[in-house]
Amino acid sequence: MAEERVSEAGADAAGLAVRLRGVTKTYDNGVMALGPLDLDIRRGEFVSLLGPSGCGKSTALRLIAGLAAPTSGEIRVSPVTQRTRPGRDQGQAIGFVFQEPTLMPWTSVRGNVRLPLKLAHAPAAEAEARIADALASVGLADFAESYPRELSGGMKMRVSLARALVTDPDILLMDEPFAALDEITRFRLNNDLLALWRGLRKTIIFVTHSVFESVYLSQRVVVMTARPGRIGADIRVETDEPRGEEFRTSARYVEYCREVSAALAPSYSGRSAL
Repeated sequence: MAEERVSEAGADAAGLAVRLRGVTKTYDNGVMALGPLDLDIRRGEFVSLLGPSGCGKSTALRLIAGLAAPTSGEIRVSPVTQRTRPGRDQGQAIGFVFQEPTLMPWTSVRGNVRLPLKLAHAPAAEAEARIADALASVGLADFAESYPRELSGGMKMRVSLARALVTDPDILLMDEPFAALDEITRFRLNNDLLALWRGLRKTIIFVTHSVFESVYLSQRVVVMTARPGRIGADIRVETDEPRGEEFRTSARYVEYCREVSAALAPSYSGRSAL
């Protein structure tokens, strides 16, 4: 019997944004996709979930978001304790950026970013101010009236990120958002995402298949085992901030990549992830 997913301030007692305890997910066809999984993520942390295909990374993200229910276990999501922005009650605890931008082609960038506020019935004046802030934060202030067909892949992903940020969420979940982009664009968006995280101090949980991306972005890399996904290693990446190209080309970065790769290796040498 599935235990209820819980969102309550009690998880915040230790400064936690997310707490998973004994979480499992078994699909209707009998496949056990995840767990049992125990994971704590502190407020303001940038944590990457890394693992082979089919290990339950995206499933874990969807469970945290409340888009699916765990088969067993408990998930606690703690909202930030102070909501000082005017109209912050129209906000939400969680924003989600999917692998595909999933933009509505018939409306402008502004219209796409407005959608969550429209669903929340935010006042028009407040909505316009929030949209302007969100677009400025991702570098798209000059493209508010453009349509998705006029944008590059990287710009579309920026729109998706702005749409997730426009409700001022406490936690940002990102499911391989840069996987389909070319390397140059991906590097640029990695840098922009780090700058955004430093400025806003959101809690970010980032799913990726890339060892290099996980090490560059994260304060912690949580390496998951092959299905059913469990935590195989939890590696803290400690380096000077702010990070930039110096870190990406440093010996320390290479050492962390080796450590994470070594932790990931057992997931591929054992049972298949497919």
